[in-house]
Amino acid sequence: MENERLRTLKILSKEYPDISSACAGIIESEAKLELPKGTEHFISDIHGEHEAFFHVIKNGSGAVRRKIGDALGDTVSEAQKCELATIIYYPKEKLEQINRLGGFGDEEYKDIINKLILVCRQAVAKYPQSEVREAIPEEYAVIFEELIDAPSAAADKKKYLDTLVESVVATGRADDFIKALSYLIRRMVIARLHIVGDIYDRGPGPHFIMDFLENYHSFDVQWGNHDVVWMGAALGHAACICNVLRGSLRYDALDIINEGYGINTDPLREFAYKYYKEDPCECYAIKDREIAYDEETQMTMKMHKAISVIQWKIEGKIVIDNPEFCMDDRRILENIDYEKGVLLQDGREIPLKDTEYPTIDPAAPYELNDDEKELIGYLERVFKNCRKLRRHADILVRKGDLYLKYNGNLMFHACVPLNEDGSLKSVKIYGQSYKGKELFDKLESLVRKGFTSDEFSDIIRAGDILWYLWNAPGSPLFGKAKMATFERYITDDKEAKKEKKNPYYKLIKDSDAAVMILKEFGLDPDKGIIINGHVPVKQRDGEEPVKADGKVFMIDGGFSRAYQKETGIAGYTLIFNSIGKYISAHKPFTSTEDAVRNGYDIISDNVYSILEKERIFVKDTDQGKEIKEEIQDLKDLIAAYRNGDINEKR
Repeated sequence: MENERLRTLKILSKEYPDISSACAGIIESEAKLELPKGTEHFISDIHGEHEAFFHVIKNGSGAVRRKIGDALGDTVSEAQKCELATIIYYPKEKLEQINRLGGFGDEEYKDIINKLILVCRQAVAKYPQSEVREAIPEEYAVIFEELIDAPSAAADKKKYLDTLVESVVATGRADDFIKALSYLIRRMVIARLHIVGDIYDRGPGPHFIMDFLENYHSFDVQWGNHDVVWMGAALGHAACICNVLRGSLRYDALDIINEGYGINTDPLREFAYKYYKEDPCECYAIKDREIAYDEETQMTMKMHKAISVIQWKIEGKIVIDNPEFCMDDRRILENIDYEKGVLLQDGREIPLKDTEYPTIDPAAPYELNDDEKELIGYLERVFKNCRKLRRHADILVRKGDLYLKYNGNLMFHACVPLNEDGSLKSVKIYGQSYKGKELFDKLESLVRKGFTSDEFSDIIRAGDILWYLWNAPGSPLFGKAKMATFERYITDDKEAKKEKKNPYYKLIKDSDAAVMILKEFGLDPDKGIIINGHVPVKQRDGEEPVKADGKVFMIDGGFSRAYQKETGIAGYTLIFNSIGKYISAHKPFTSTEDAVRNGYDIISDNVYSILEKERIFVKDTDQGKEIKEEIQDLKDLIAAYRNGDINEKR
């Protein structure tokens, strides 16, 4: 046996010290292969809407209600099913409400627990006992295993099982037991969570979502353009920091930075007051809100303008220093005629709504003045040294990718850059051209290097690439010719404000483009699909989330409240279980309080489904491939024991 292989098997022998334990491992692993595949749950473009996100995760996009229906059938009313579902979603809050109203009696407690046990049996049915055991709270491990494993017709043990439930109630542990059962049900209805980009921006709680994910059992993230700009801010990249601050001010979400991450923005406030004290800053109003003239709103608008101007200065310098980014049209400040108050663009003079720029020197428009340098120096330090932000960014690096191939499907946030003729668009990155999968791989490697290297140049380059991914025409996370922030803010010119989409969005409606992309990433186009978000699907206008004859699923349905007027719904989720794929469209979420008090659930309509020809088992999945490799390792270990290459540790 080769030395390298022998070293690998010796490491494995620490977990399986003899032939007997290795054989047991093979038996358990081969049995796992025959289980139905677990349920994958896909969601995209959450945009900080943490309450709605948490509710969708708690109800499994309707999976919990289906388990209740399967377990209880017609034995209980719809009202009772609704109350049971609310208990599963929010056990702590619902039990507190019930206790304020007098609480459950002993018989009611036993009835609720027995119903939850039936639902729990449905939820864990596709899992091996070892995985269920890992999810059970330690203090209830023995009781859970007895109650959940027992078949409903176990007449010989009925009294024993009834006594277990009675003892839980009699000892005053019913509330804790209900919470534990509810958690286990929620935990088991989602085997793996896929977030197809954009956790951050717009909504009030992306940091709450990241805190939740930090301890979630199984998930991955395909980076979105709004995620990478926060990752860049965590590295202390000035342009990314400016974009994060500008977006937070635009959507009145500065509390995320001040309170969520503990970053003090008072220096920006002081700077804005100094330079824009008399400026009404009307072009920098809070999104979707009438201009208000109260003091705090006015201050927000001044801060918004201040950081926007600094952003345009810093971005112009990046574009000059990186000509291969192909973003010369973003060198905006040198194309302003400050005396006329117009923007010179494409041979036209475009009138500007805002002509007050006290910090811009027309002769050197991208140079920061001394106060701006001091402010940016401060912001770079506090963002880079924010431990919580860095921890969250590290989660995105560790659990995230620019794309993911999983169970034969391809996931990425926005697009694969294409030319008008449908060919892969070539993009130059630091002297070399890349396209398709190679482009994704190169960009991702540069980002990862910035989070692992101690070299200042690697960190700066990673920051530039993260900013590039945020808004460059060659970025697979952006997918547009330009980000017209300046034009949208301070011109009324419709042509100037246009952001032309990459041809991907037109061509991907055709199955030929989808087939080509799946092949480019090494996937079987007859079996796999492309899953992405980024561009909201306008269901209210008749647009469908499924394109290219079922080969492309676009699942941004307006989870963010800011988009719901356009989409007509409050987000899509995709469920992929052992039977098929299902897209659900959600109605808007009101509040957690409403869900607890009134039993409000997010109503989800199944808008598309594809049933598999045959049921999918673990042996047919990526997990199955890994298990088969583990089985082969154990077989080789047994051979090494029998050949005397490795000694058994009996």
